[in-house]
Amino acid sequence: MELLRDRRAAFEEAGVQPVGISRDSQWCHIAWTQALDLNFGLLSDFNGDAVRAFDIAIEFRGFQDVARRSAFLIDGTGTVRNAWYYETGDVPDVEEWIEHSAKLQTASRSYGTGTSPTRGRRRRRWASYPERPARPSLHRIPPPHTT
Repeated sequence: MELLRDRRAAFEEAGVQPVGISRDSQWCHIAWTQALDLNFGLLSDFNGDAVRAFDIAIEFRGFQDVARRSAFLIDGTGTVRNAWYYETGDVPDVEEWIEHSAKLQTASRSYGTGTSPTRGRRRRRWASYPERPARPSLHRIPPPHTT
């Protein structure tokens, strides 16, 4: 979490809003935010819906549906564009996250996200642009609710 906090400006420059999510309660998240002086939001997946939806549930020390350490790059349409998975002791490569975020932002500006109506034209395909990384397995998640 400290890596996200310390690199927040680089994420914003790449057009990314970092958010942490865990099975901890909202009260634990408040404590973590205060203790680590976090400058990004934390979401509680207390019931495990996100863990199961992202297919990252593992068994850990006899507990079921524990979230595997992972990071996801999700575009503005709610599509997962990249995913990283880590072992418990691994330190994530935040620079790689920022690099992929910047590439996605550049590609979105250059080619569009492919979500607009085609208006009789053929829609551009992800694989048709060689400078983009290989297409990951895409998962659609709903956008956050706004009130």
